[in-house]
Amino acid sequence: MPHARSHDGARIWYEAIGSGPPLVLLAGQANDHRWWDSVRDDFAAAHRTVVLDHLGTGDSDSPAEAEYSTRRFAADVIAVLDALGLARAHVYGTSMGGKVAQRVALDHPDRVGALVLGCTSAGGAAAVRASAEVSRSLVGAGPEARRALAELMYTPEWTRAHPGPHRTLGSPMRLPARRGHLRASNAHDAAAELGRIGAPTLVLHGTDDLLTPPDNARLLARDIPGAELVLLDGARHAYFEEQRELAAKVVLDFLSRHPMPASGTGVERDGR
Repeated sequence: MPHARSHDGARIWYEAIGSGPPLVLLAGQANDHRWWDSVRDDFAAAHRTVVLDHLGTGDSDSPAEAEYSTRRFAADVIAVLDALGLARAHVYGTSMGGKVAQRVALDHPDRVGALVLGCTSAGGAAAVRASAEVSRSLVGAGPEARRALAELMYTPEWTRAHPGPHRTLGSPMRLPARRGHLRASNAHDAAAELGRIGAPTLVLHGTDDLLTPPDNARLLARDIPGAELVLLDGARHAYFEEQRELAAKVVLDFLSRHPMPASGTGVERDGR
């Protein structure tokens, strides 16, 4: 299985499928690449679609002592692009992955084609947090917390029709890594830097998202120059699954309007 090497030597698992302009998909907090399993083929038909396991998840390393931050996760994305020989890629991040995507665009602007930010926030003092009731419902790791998370991800009607397994409810992780992911997401603060994002940007969010309230999307779209905002009516946090057809179409249409420069894709080195 292919791995990239991060700056501190940690191995970051990745996989690329499909053909066309490269598109990196970034999963949410405490989740590996399987977050995208149900929708990944929608993008692979038009794009060289790259997924990876964040440090501490899946088949990536999970060192006992490691830096966990959205900036570090962004650097890991660049390590994956380097391993694939890709000079530039579109980047689509959801939830914590959207925070990582912001850092990729801010710290490595020459490596990003177009940017898609889903169900995420800029962090910092201006971010709109989940209510205390929502936060309390997620305390612990037992079945009650898992059920509460599922209800924040999907509407009851959708879960009745799609009983699972749901890949967005967390990956098996060592406790230090799980805590590291939580710290990384909570500490993210790009609010004062959003005006520096030069990549064409699409902001996507469900109107009924209680985990990351949709006012966060409005703030992102307001502060990122030229950003487009699409709110998906009635969708919760995992809008990309529950409103799969519409959400994928919106993203693919956006990317088609912002094509990758022909010289910006690089040459893949691993022969995959």
